[in-house]
Amino acid sequence: MFEYSAPTDLLADNIILVTGAGDGIGKTAALTYAQHGATVILLGRTVSKLEQTYDAIINAGGAEPAIVPLDMAGATAQHYQDMASTIEQQFGRLDGLLHNASIISDLCPFTQIKEQEFRDIMQVNVTAQLLMTQALLPVMEKAPHPSLIFTSSGVGNKGRAYWGGYSISKFATEGMMQVIADEYENKGLRCNCINPGATRTSMRAKAYPAENPLGLKTAEDIMPLYLYLMGKDSLAVTGQTLKAQG
Repeated sequence: MFEYSAPTDLLADNIILVTGAGDGIGKTAALTYAQHGATVILLGRTVSKLEQTYDAIINAGGAEPAIVPLDMAGATAQHYQDMASTIEQQFGRLDGLLHNASIISDLCPFTQIKEQEFRDIMQVNVTAQLLMTQALLPVMEKAPHPSLIFTSSGVGNKGRAYWGGYSISKFATEGMMQVIADEYENKGLRCNCINPGATRTSMRAKAYPAENPLGLKTAEDIMPLYLYLMGKDSLAVTGQTLKAQG
């Protein structure tokens, strides 16, 4: 899918929510979806970053986005239910949801994983995504061809030493995706995971501080798969984990 070429109107009239839309891959995905016709709902915890994404979309001629400031580390099921109600009232449906936001802990041996760090990473990477998806699925079912995308990792299907909590959270993410895909297989909603691979982001820099980022793909480079899974060309694809870099 690295070579996938999307038509400019691929996502025309689509309503798409992107988490972690203030920075990195999430920001680039939001801009890319808007460039292909979508109205994007920008979710993140830092308003100033969301506003920068908002401005970038407007300046590029995209449809006016919506901003949802929300800290997934502390949000409750009721927050997500309220958000879902607002989206339904304002837009009537939700065509796509990209779960991009996640956090990473310091790399360490398994025996040194701290309980609170583990709870924090599971809260943002797993529990919050479960609760948000539960709230939004009824709104997504109102769309003709809804697409739900989770973000996985190479350590989400093969454990790696010292990656502890992050690796475990991504195994859980892939399991959640597979459960949803199986339950909705005959209901018109498709659900998949993207493994973005080594990408030039702040999270990657935290994990590999000595790495030269100029040797990595940029977020823009990996957008073909994000477009493919969100658009109609992937209607028959569900329950899969696909690599953005092949």
